[in-house]
Amino acid sequence: MVGRLGELERTVMDVLWDRGEPCLVRDVVHALASRDLAYTTVMTVLDRLEKKGVVRRRRDGRAWRYEAVSSRDGYVAQLMLDALDLTGDRSAALTRFAMSVSEPEVEVLSQALEKARRPDDTA
Repeated sequence: MVGRLGELERTVMDVLWDRGEPCLVRDVVHALASRDLAYTTVMTVLDRLEKKGVVRRRRDGRAWRYEAVSSRDGYVAQLMLDALDLTGDRSAALTRFAMSVSEPEVEVLSQALEKARRPDDTA
């Protein structure tokens, strides 16, 4: 189960997702310069995200490099699956969700479901 992210955690994750490569704390601080965040604040947020399992870190000399464990889309998909686990009736929740999306989203879902029915199809 993936935990929901707070506003500052989402902002930090957006930096990691947008950069697409492991970042030092100072890289994230620099990317968020307009927010005027202290280095230690960003370091604490990244440490918390690592404990939540949303980022992983590896040593780079005396520093740590942080990267997202999954893509932004993967994270959101996991949140949706976790939300389904909260209901006693997954079918009802899925039906309610499907009935509330826009026509273009219906098309995307239809295509995804068709592809899921044919997992050997790589097209």
